[in-house]
Amino acid sequence: MVDLPWRDRRIRLEIDWVGDADSSYPPVVFLHEGLGSVALWKDFPDRFCRANGLRGLVYSRYGYGRSTPRRPDEPQTRDFLHHEAEVVLPALLAKLDIDRPWLFGHSDGASIALLHAARHGADLSGIVVAAPHIMVEEIGLASIRQAREAWLLGHLRERLAPYHLDVDSAFRSWNDIWLDPAFRDWDIRAEVAKISVPVLAIQGEGDEYGTLEQVRGIQRLAPHTHLAILPDCGHSPHRDQPARIIAEAGQFIVGHSSSSIRLSDTTHK
Repeated sequence: MVDLPWRDRRIRLEIDWVGDADSSYPPVVFLHEGLGSVALWKDFPDRFCRANGLRGLVYSRYGYGRSTPRRPDEPQTRDFLHHEAEVVLPALLAKLDIDRPWLFGHSDGASIALLHAARHGADLSGIVVAAPHIMVEEIGLASIRQAREAWLLGHLRERLAPYHLDVDSAFRSWNDIWLDPAFRDWDIRAEVAKISVPVLAIQGEGDEYGTLEQVRGIQRLAPHTHLAILPDCGHSPHRDQPARIIAEAGQFIVGHSSSSIRLSDTTHK
């Protein structure tokens, strides 16, 4: 656990270090989806890091997993992704003395990675974003509405309960804000255009939460972006095609990191 300031109080965030503790490459920080947590990543971060000789940090955001639950009278705010990217994540990296990490974000976590790269690119090695959101689309809202139905009438609450200290707060913090009419015009394309660090954007052709315009839009705005568009894959590429993600994203991170290390060695000679 790590203690951090949160507006008028302090909170505790659940963390887990994975992979190769002796890695010479920059660490990879994993940013979970809207209903995710350390535990819901399963063993993917550890497998990813060990296969590629990397060290990784996995953490649960405020209100998720074993981190401090959100107060009942504290609704999610419209700027929650910006706040996570521009306030909480920098504080966590500073607290843990993590220098120039890679970010590996999924879904909402991918949007956080993009926002952090736009504002704090000088402090990053690069980002991998899987199923990112850069604007609101009706296909995503329809799936979020279906998730609400599954929560109210199905077994979604029961399935998520083991992964969160306060499962009701975790679900409502994600579901309510995305379905709030005031959130309909959420759009981070202007921020994405400012990104200069290496970007690998991954999306499944069958992603039920967004069209391929999400990743193609990133590449138009940041032309140096590499795309990986996966057939037979839904909203969670690391679950649907883990071997491919481990290989391609790992090669992307190690390749760019090795180039940076060689450049640094040459510069200092």
